[in-house]
Amino acid sequence: MPITFTTDFGLKDGFAGVMKGVVLGINPKAAFVDISHEIEPGNIREAMFVLETSVKYFPKGSIHVAVVDPGVGSGRRGIIVRTRDFHLVGPDNGIFTPFLTDAEMIVSIERKKFSLPVISKEAGFFQGSGKTKTFDGRDVFAPAAAWLSKGVKAEEFGPEVKDPIKLALAESSLKGGKISGRILHVDRFGNCITNIGLEQLLKLGKDKESIRIKAKGLTFGLVDFYLQAPDKKTKKPYGIVNSGGMLEVFIPEGNASRKFGLRAGTPVTVF
Repeated sequence: MPITFTTDFGLKDGFAGVMKGVVLGINPKAAFVDISHEIEPGNIREAMFVLETSVKYFPKGSIHVAVVDPGVGSGRRGIIVRTRDFHLVGPDNGIFTPFLTDAEMIVSIERKKFSLPVISKEAGFFQGSGKTKTFDGRDVFAPAAAWLSKGVKAEEFGPEVKDPIKLALAESSLKGGKISGRILHVDRFGNCITNIGLEQLLKLGKDKESIRIKAKGLTFGLVDFYLQAPDKKTKKPYGIVNSGGMLEVFIPEGNASRKFGLRAGTPVTVF
């Protein structure tokens, strides 16, 4: 089964590659998939969104490593989340919030034998194996994923965690014939994915042509595919239900986020 990586490391430096090297040192037969290394630096919520919309498409038994970790070195826990279909490995900073409710087990990664050794035993500011200051992706999370892939059980890594960090999730609501939601994520094309799903749109009881969307003082309608949007010259925004079943705001052949100042958190209303 594959080990996937989702990080804010980018590809300029060797960070992403080094994690794979550590895994191969433990399990030479490991297979890798990069979900993304282009998460905005330190943006835990963006990583959370990317994970939530990606892991469902991987085979049962996959191991997903996520490292967006502004608290590295601060004493925050590293955790393994075991679900019915996969494991998640990373910092306990809310990055796994969507998966915690249905988790079978959550454990703290504490057993030294499953982490890399310290750089120097004489370096007094190091407190033991796996306690380096800046690169837990290499020293803690990659080794943990490798050992999981070799058949080590989650409960062998450390004690069970009953109080994992959870981030507040933005939920949309339908009331009085209006859906209130917000933008969750802006992709590299500037398309703005909201937390309003197809199921809620259907509950409005309207045909597609009569539905209206409002964001940043702009009001616009729905189309079925990107190039169907008729008003390309003025770069008017449009809504579309994307392949994930979520309402998305875009402009034809342009960047809706940049042109209209749409960001994660921007309110969106559908009526």
